[in-house]
Amino acid sequence: MNANIVRKYLVIFSGMARNSVKVASALAFITFLSGCSANKAAVASDESEEKLHFVVQEGKIYNEFYRQGPVAAHTVLTSGSKARLIVAFPAGNSGVSLWFKSAVEPVEWSGAENMTAVHHENKNGEPLYGISAVLTATASHLTLEKAVLGSIRTIRDYMHGVEIPAVIKNNVSIAGRTVTWSRDGLGARGGYQLSIEVISGEVISDAESITFKANEDKKLRLRMVALTGDVPLTPIESHNLLNDKAADDLLSRQILSFLSYKEKMLAGSWRFLTYFGRDTLLSLRMLMPVLEPEAIEAGLGSVIERLDSNGDVAHEEDIGEFATLRHIKENGSEDNSPIFDYKMVDDDYMLSTIVAHYFLGQQDNRDRVAAFLARKTSQGQTYGEALVNNMKFVMRTAEPFVKNPTAGNLIAIMDGIPIGEWRDSHEGLGGGKYAYNVNAVFVPAALAAIKSLKESGMVGRYITDEGLFSQAGSFAKVWQEKAPELFKVSFSATETGKRVADYAARLGVPVAPALSSLKGARLKGTGVNYYAVSLDARGKAIPIINSDVGFMMLFNKPAAEDIDFALQGIMRPFPAGLMTPVGLVVANSAYAPEDLKRIFTNGHYHGSVIWSWQQALLAAGLERQLMRDDLPEATRQNILQHQKRLWQVIKEGQKVKTSELWSWAIVDGDFVIVPFGQSQGHMTESNAAQLWSTVYLAVHPQAQD
Repeated sequence: MNANIVRKYLVIFSGMARNSVKVASALAFITFLSGCSANKAAVASDESEEKLHFVVQEGKIYNEFYRQGPVAAHTVLTSGSKARLIVAFPAGNSGVSLWFKSAVEPVEWSGAENMTAVHHENKNGEPLYGISAVLTATASHLTLEKAVLGSIRTIRDYMHGVEIPAVIKNNVSIAGRTVTWSRDGLGARGGYQLSIEVISGEVISDAESITFKANEDKKLRLRMVALTGDVPLTPIESHNLLNDKAADDLLSRQILSFLSYKEKMLAGSWRFLTYFGRDTLLSLRMLMPVLEPEAIEAGLGSVIERLDSNGDVAHEEDIGEFATLRHIKENGSEDNSPIFDYKMVDDDYMLSTIVAHYFLGQQDNRDRVAAFLARKTSQGQTYGEALVNNMKFVMRTAEPFVKNPTAGNLIAIMDGIPIGEWRDSHEGLGGGKYAYNVNAVFVPAALAAIKSLKESGMVGRYITDEGLFSQAGSFAKVWQEKAPELFKVSFSATETGKRVADYAARLGVPVAPALSSLKGARLKGTGVNYYAVSLDARGKAIPIINSDVGFMMLFNKPAAEDIDFALQGIMRPFPAGLMTPVGLVVANSAYAPEDLKRIFTNGHYHGSVIWSWQQALLAAGLERQLMRDDLPEATRQNILQHQKRLWQVIKEGQKVKTSELWSWAIVDGDFVIVPFGQSQGHMTESNAAQLWSTVYLAVHPQAQD
């Protein structure tokens, strides 16, 4: 394991009785009106309120999370030659940040001390919530490059080199050894403030720069106060989040709690502190055995609330100031109403499947289901009506393939947009138009779920077109039988051996295990077979080996031969398959042309890197298949063999499993874990806390106990 990757836990949950602070619901889609020039002393939060406080450190990035009452904040301290300070708030997906100029000697943050919740009031008596803490950095000085206050989306854009909009301007004041950056939210709504008091050292400033200079000991001690005026979210109390079946995994519990609110579940921190439809649905599906109904319904409700009139699931939302920035650009108004993103296609075919899984597990509590369906969205539509709209959407878009099962009638990502499902980077689908997981898994699963929902009678009162839904079963059969076949890829054993050897040499990875795994294929004359990640516009396979067969295992009931086909394609040692000693990579371009090899490296977001939840997905899927009683013994033994190997590599990544993803390097001939985003050539960085990486609370090696 990488010795630089450590995690330590601090306190969780104190003061279990809540003294709730009334906040406006995010589902009403309004932004809190407040300024940000504080003129009153900070006030600590009520200590009777449930408190969450923990630390995660990965490589050179220190993360400290704090939540109490209306305050929730994630502090990010990045050491190295380019130091930075970010405080991200779930409220409004907002934040404050300082980015420092390159230093000759690397800066090293020691973390935070005395973190506490604070509440300021601005000049209008309106609240600003945030945190106070003492920070220590080993550095001779820190010279400011840029202070960015506002939406996390704006801060994230700045990280990727996007110019800050001209309408965003900070007020900067210096009083003695305290520097304060502040600004009103656009349209005088909300506001943001960051104050740094130099406790040990001094402030040196002129018209061009601000520098925090250390004393001779090179220890800068800074007192930070970070505040936002955006609407606080309402935490899901710990007793309403997890049941007693959840794994005794403190860090996963802490992260899930920090990301779970009555209004919505947040995708990840610090970069995605907002609603993502797909992330919510997949997390709910895998966590469902250990979630309390209140938490499940909060997540499902957030998805249903954001459906469009056609039943299309919203992928993401622009909220708060980032929504205002878009309104200014598009129509000149300073409106702050949310803007929903519907460009993804995978989430559209997940909703009915996850809803069916929950509803059918509530057969003895139909009154609860009825009450949930009777709830109304902010637009006045019942959840039941909205859900049936999504079911109609699935049926309508699935019909062309049923009538003519060719590649051209599959579900395509949108024209002109290179993304459309969870591999949502430009390289993710390798330029493909028809994603394997959407077409071979989610569409048939959604159709089967619609059939089950109709037969259960639970949504009957909301169905007005009985004839349409009566075809769900026959639609599902066509999709299940015909769609996966279009994605099958085959290479001769001789050809694959040479490609694997060449690719291993190119990457500098051990090749013997991979070549050994191909011997059986050569002896049997079967070659190498797997499902392509996608098809191009002409229906030609994009030959990237990929981990998405995990979806098939969890969502579908594949034939034994399809299970064997899928597993033999991915479970070989990398680069013959996807298995490395430090995890299952999500993509492998060993058998692909050169142009694809260049964009599926271990520095690409969806390249040969390890995503924690994808391993959990496959593990949960294998366990689900083992629960069947219709599989031949040979297939069961095949599953058990691969299940054991999978859990062995999952355990190798225990210390990083709650992060979004990680990469790897070869050191002394062995694979070692490398934090993603902290090495040269990495295209972005990983979140320290990711919603769908907490699913090991419900996914654990039962068969290995």
